[in-house]
Amino acid sequence: MEIFPALLTVITDPTLILAIILAAIVGMVVGATPGLTASAAIAMLLPVTFYMSPIFALAFLYVIGKSGRYGGSVAAILFNTPGTAASAATQIDGYPLARAGKAGKAMKVATISSVIGDLMGDVMLVIGFGFIAVIALKLGPPETFAIYFAAFVVIGSVIGKSIIKGLISALLGIIVAMVGLDPISSEERYTFGSFDLSNGIGLVPLMIGVFVLGEVFAQLEARKKAKGEIKENPNDPNGYSLSFDEYRPCIPHAIRGGFIGAGIGVLPGLGSAIAAFISYGEGKRRAKNPEQWGKGALEGIAAPEAANNAVSGPSMAPLLALGIPGSTIGAILLGVFLIHGIQVGPTLFLTDKELVYQLFACGMLGIIAYGLIGYFGASQMARLILRVPSSVLYPLIFMTAFVAAYSARGSVFDVTVMVAAGFVGWLMRKYDFNVAAFVISFVLAKGAEETFRQSLLMSDGGAMIFIERPIAAAFLFIGIAAMGFRIRQIMKEQRIVKGALGDA
Repeated sequence: MEIFPALLTVITDPTLILAIILAAIVGMVVGATPGLTASAAIAMLLPVTFYMSPIFALAFLYVIGKSGRYGGSVAAILFNTPGTAASAATQIDGYPLARAGKAGKAMKVATISSVIGDLMGDVMLVIGFGFIAVIALKLGPPETFAIYFAAFVVIGSVIGKSIIKGLISALLGIIVAMVGLDPISSEERYTFGSFDLSNGIGLVPLMIGVFVLGEVFAQLEARKKAKGEIKENPNDPNGYSLSFDEYRPCIPHAIRGGFIGAGIGVLPGLGSAIAAFISYGEGKRRAKNPEQWGKGALEGIAAPEAANNAVSGPSMAPLLALGIPGSTIGAILLGVFLIHGIQVGPTLFLTDKELVYQLFACGMLGIIAYGLIGYFGASQMARLILRVPSSVLYPLIFMTAFVAAYSARGSVFDVTVMVAAGFVGWLMRKYDFNVAAFVISFVLAKGAEETFRQSLLMSDGGAMIFIERPIAAAFLFIGIAAMGFRIRQIMKEQRIVKGALGDA
């Protein structure tokens, strides 16, 4: 298999190994820091990768994403503050364990389970990517547009509490992506006579604004409303060790969570939070002691953490094979590919197969790196993070964001875009709009427009080409069916709530 020569190439490159270790540390710190996410860190570091080789840039950011997913569990367990949305499931049992003086034991379970789930996801990615790429090579513009359409609808309708707000978020991303010159006629669109807007909205300042400034604004607002500061929880030194007998009951939950996370990771837009809560619910249903879940069950940490991290690898499959990012981190990595002149999609397997498998190899080594660092040093790292006051942390994040946005193209206009995007991201979070749908739709819009126009040219302007070709019709049906299923689910939830209120 191609993965073994790729592993050998990566292992024999000391600087690449150093980059992987550094990325594992950065991801853990970011994930464990309240107010920061792996997406925010990757967005801020994106301009730095302009000066790296493609494999260094991709591996560095990819491992940060993996490690950041795990790092969120540290804050969830120790400080009752989930570093990521998916870590909220870990918090349910992790924090009670910390209060009982078993924080170290809980974090070791989280580390081992994260590594198991992440490795399972990566192995499935390596095995299945070749088959997906072969199928993708047979797709024409109509089929590709149908996949884009399904992705827009699924991402907009399935994620979040409101279908309407999700679809509006996706539509807003499409509209923002259309700013600039028409790719066919070169006429200006939505520029309002501004020369700066004629080049379109830059990917880097938009992502830094939405992910970094938007998240910081939201965190500052939350801290202002909060009644107290986060306090460090007691940790009995005797509760730090973990024996195999204690972890043995967690193994089935970790393996099941790995399969659940890998399956959800292939589907664009669903993400690690959904995987974590599904795995937690399924684990509790199958548990021998379900009454202990929510009160400090080690299995209650293993199930969501394995699923959370198993999403990472398979979510790369739609990105690399079809050019459709399955997550916000995937959307940023797509930007890295484009910055370095690499066209993702069906032909990537033919043109840059070695690069792809080297990226997979870096991901596997990154799992080992954050696993070892987390197992032996997560508790100490978290306590160090906690000592950094918010009065120092947030100004530092702001300064870094401004430098990163300006350095991308040396443009003051990009800084303006970043600030505007920051307020948009904050308002979307505040009013429960779908930030992920907005960003992913922004990234996908240009490719969708291109394949749509190519399809119409193939059919001499007739839209029936999307119905006449079976694969294209199937994906259109999948998108519509997914939205219909979501509408039915929401209506069912509303009937249950009304019934409960009526009984009361």
